[in-house]
Amino acid sequence: MQFRPIERPDNSFQQSVTAEAIEAMCRRAFGSNAIPCSAVELGNGMYNNTYRIDLGDDRRVILRVAPEPARQYRIERELMRNEYASTPFLASISRMIPRTLAADFTHEIIDRDYLFQTMLDGVSGPEGIGQYPQSEWTTFFRQMGEISRSIHAVRGDRFGPVAGPGFGTWAEAVTAFFIDLVADLDDAGLDSADVHEVLAAVEKYQAVLNEVTEPRLLHGDLWTVNVMMATDAPEPTITGVFDNDRTSWGDPDSDWPVFMAAKKPGTERDAFWETYGQRPSTAAAARRSLLYLAKHIGAIRLERHRLGNADAVPETYEQMRNVLGQLRA
Repeated sequence: MQFRPIERPDNSFQQSVTAEAIEAMCRRAFGSNAIPCSAVELGNGMYNNTYRIDLGDDRRVILRVAPEPARQYRIERELMRNEYASTPFLASISRMIPRTLAADFTHEIIDRDYLFQTMLDGVSGPEGIGQYPQSEWTTFFRQMGEISRSIHAVRGDRFGPVAGPGFGTWAEAVTAFFIDLVADLDDAGLDSADVHEVLAAVEKYQAVLNEVTEPRLLHGDLWTVNVMMATDAPEPTITGVFDNDRTSWGDPDSDWPVFMAAKKPGTERDAFWETYGQRPSTAAAARRSLLYLAKHIGAIRLERHRLGNADAVPETYEQMRNVLGQLRA
């Protein structure tokens, strides 16, 4: 088998598996006669290790391998199992997401979860949208709003990650997230004092959070980098959605695509709201939005640390100070 892993420093978060392990995974998933011709690691993801596997006879599949359990943050624990559990709830966009061909969470071959998926057609979102003039990007963001709205329309019976743990109230789910975030920051050697203050605000505004009584499906990571686009289409056209591993049940206003769409007002992203609808404008919703913003900033801080992007970590402290100032007011 031709094997092309990505060479990384020994201390990198992402660590490739061996060619022998990939061959064993293929045999388990597709039978003892399955001998891959090649395995090429793809570099566009920042969490799982992802490989394009050629099984011969013009059959190509995607292999995704999760980090070792000990390397996973509490706020990102067992994301691959979460994605596996979420697939039936993403039925409204099932035509756009990859199909799982095989999954193995036994850790009998390697001490990591892994699964095989079908390959999505098209080109990555960043590559695809760059092929169109910026004036046409509004079409892309309208589609993003439509996809987000269809996901958020799905109702659940509890709050929290799709695979669990589940919570009876939204305040309990938000509290649990920030408790885990503080512990992750402490383990990483990062100052968590500002997140402790946010956690105190979460406790203070329990009633405001619990105005959200109906759990809705959240994607958790839907934006440009996690979609595929049609090639040579007359206008930007989203054809696929992948990396669906951060799904949860909660308040749609807390979801990642809502955060990203609101991040640059007055740009092409405003087209998102044309199909998604407008955000709630009550005082309670504004208070919740500040807590959601703190949630995103804290997760970004951890991710930058994990990726070794130390120069970008201090910015998150300034952003959190701004949020805390508004919460105090």
